[in-house]
Amino acid sequence: MKQLRLSRQFAGRVLLLLSTGLITASAGSADTPKNAGDNFSQRVKPFLGQYCEACHSGEEAEAGIHFESYTDSSRIQTDFEHWDKVRRAVLDRQMPPADADQPAAESAAEFLKALQQELDSYDCSADRKPGRVTIHRLNKAEYNNTIRDLTGLRLNPAAEFPSDDVGAGFDNIGDVLTIPPVLLEKYLSAAEAVAEKVMADPAARKRVFPHEPASPEQIVETARRNVREFATRAFRRPITQEEDDRLFDLMKFAWTQDSPPEEIMQVTIAAILSNPNFLFRIEQDPPADAVEGIRPLNDWELASRLSYFLWSSMPDKRLFELARDGRLTEPETLRNEARRMLVDPKSSALLDNFAGQWLQLRDIARLQPDPGQFPPFDADLRAAMRRETELFFENIIRSDRSVLEFLTADYTYLNERLGRHYGMDHVRGGNFRLVSLPAGRRGVLTHAGILTLTSNPTRTSPVKRGKWILENILGEPPPPPPANVPELEEGTETLGTLREQMEQHRSNPACAVCHTKMDALGFGMEHFNAVGQWRDSDGRFPINAAGELPGGRRFDGADELMEILAADKRNEFCRCFTEKLLTYALGRAVTSQDRCAVNDILKELQHADFRFSALVTGIVTSQPFTQRGSE
Repeated sequence: MKQLRLSRQFAGRVLLLLSTGLITASAGSADTPKNAGDNFSQRVKPFLGQYCEACHSGEEAEAGIHFESYTDSSRIQTDFEHWDKVRRAVLDRQMPPADADQPAAESAAEFLKALQQELDSYDCSADRKPGRVTIHRLNKAEYNNTIRDLTGLRLNPAAEFPSDDVGAGFDNIGDVLTIPPVLLEKYLSAAEAVAEKVMADPAARKRVFPHEPASPEQIVETARRNVREFATRAFRRPITQEEDDRLFDLMKFAWTQDSPPEEIMQVTIAAILSNPNFLFRIEQDPPADAVEGIRPLNDWELASRLSYFLWSSMPDKRLFELARDGRLTEPETLRNEARRMLVDPKSSALLDNFAGQWLQLRDIARLQPDPGQFPPFDADLRAAMRRETELFFENIIRSDRSVLEFLTADYTYLNERLGRHYGMDHVRGGNFRLVSLPAGRRGVLTHAGILTLTSNPTRTSPVKRGKWILENILGEPPPPPPANVPELEEGTETLGTLREQMEQHRSNPACAVCHTKMDALGFGMEHFNAVGQWRDSDGRFPINAAGELPGGRRFDGADELMEILAADKRNEFCRCFTEKLLTYALGRAVTSQDRCAVNDILKELQHADFRFSALVTGIVTSQPFTQRGSE
């Protein structure tokens, strides 16, 4: 008990110092000292020497981290991600470990303040790099949507394609969108099948080849014009003269084989849809003599970045016109187009492909709670769970709501089936409608789908729920668990309540480092059972949803936990959400070299009262989105 009292005393004093402004956690908010070298040598280095270097030095340094090698502040900037983890570990009392000497609250506060100042002192006016996106193959969703918008046909030609690999949490990351040999065969088959359906459908055929020859003498030239315009739309840029000539040579060869005109055009469509310029989003690297190895994207490249970000599909006529006129490189035009595209029905792609992966809504289809314990759970309820969160996200987009409502919203979308599951019997009918939530439910974390996703088939899992919040809401994923740590026993009452079992689990110091924070978050959701229904007891045990977060903030239940997250952890949530949406927009993982751009986006978001459109416009006008680096 002595250690617990000391821990709370430490937490309370650090919290007091936080409230009086000695620790600054938001980006760019700390005052940079006049002499950064003195700041490092007088505050950071001594703390490391006293509390860290005993374990993190020499040949056997834990986790391979050698603090003695850091002799000045310059290494903090070059190893930004590493030092940000150090800051979080000390702030959350994960380090020093519980069995080591602990710093006084004032000492920890001074270290955190000094380290934050070092992290914030990076000069964002110099040496900013946009990063480089690996050549981007269209994933399955993008392929299907592009075929739809290119031909007007609602098909599913990618159904037989292999599954897309996932990187950085999303399946549109260029680095992992490889091309297995079987996919090449599928591309050819899909191109031929689509071409055949286009020629068989009068409306699709007119969309692909809109021009009719005025006389027999104009048949060849009209055919060439149709193919040129179709290829321009398919390649998402004007085709070159060489590409035009090659396509015309293909048509001429088919004519020499006495092929019918319909077959000639069908073969040409298939050739275009098999071309790498259709299958990939190709951006040219900066030339060797580019200043600082950076090249601004051209209008056509920006049109594709915009459309595949917000629509998971090709640019529309308006974007092509702006690209042709050279106007998409204007920041205000980019902002206006992003706002236009967000209210277009095609922005529902953000629900399927961004929210579906960020919030893991795609996984709801595979949920199988134990039918013996939860007999009412069925396919209709499973579908309603996913639809609730999709409609909520859609409202954030279309109504341009604050992104903080993901945490705090006192409303949701229910139909009768899900309303009955929530104990709200006044909701009638199969259609979803906007409803106010009762006390106890706030934001997406209390949506039944999220709560079921983060549970075990037979019981809740505070660990899974806490881990999900850390990873997807706060951007602080915990490290993998130590080896040989046993799982909790399922359904064992002899060990007491689930909270008591978890206390036993945390008695292992190796587990306590992460579980102290993770479990507290999860226990705040304990009033919801494994399928997201409210409960006041778990078997014969009354629910205890109280907890204490690192830093000393106490709460009781989801309402109070959401208030803390929206207030104390607002910066962490906004940064996490921004980095995830930027990752999705770019098709590459966000790294420390993007931190200045992320800070700029966050400032724009805050200035606009956290409205979703401000986050999107901040992204599409950012350096990583509008430029391309050589590395």
